[in-house]
Amino acid sequence: MSTAIHTRTRDPRVILNAVQERVPHLVEDVAVPDLWEREVALLLRDSVAVRSLAERILGQGIAYLITAMEKPGVDMGVGYTVDIGVHQLILDTPLYFALCAQYNGGLYKHHAPLIERRKDGTVLRTAELVRRNGFAVDDELWEVDASDCSPCDDKVPDSH
Repeated sequence: MSTAIHTRTRDPRVILNAVQERVPHLVEDVAVPDLWEREVALLLRDSVAVRSLAERILGQGIAYLITAMEKPGVDMGVGYTVDIGVHQLILDTPLYFALCAQYNGGLYKHHAPLIERRKDGTVLRTAELVRRNGFAVDDELWEVDASDCSPCDDKVPDSH
């Protein structure tokens, strides 16, 4: 007899909105109902033309950042497309600090990208690590840049 183990997939939207109480000023009086909608709107304003793509990129950026915070010291990196979502979150510094407070023990998680992109399979290994950390992986977004990783410098303390 086999026993199926059901695991719940972690929802990036829920994760993002759960830190809203730490930064309520980001959504008050700005015509967005929550942090998810705020970040999607910012992506649409600055870098992504289609809402469904903005949501996919944001979700994968959240999944990557949370995994990087929960797996310190693990060699990780994303391709250009997912990195758009990562950068969106980091640039909204009050939100990024709230994520660090919640998922990185209150410590700031540095972002120190290397100049040279790596072409060693890091992107797809990272996607698998994100999947093993309980997130759904949008394979298309990871595979499109699989040969062009934008890793961070592991010599910077607590960086991703």
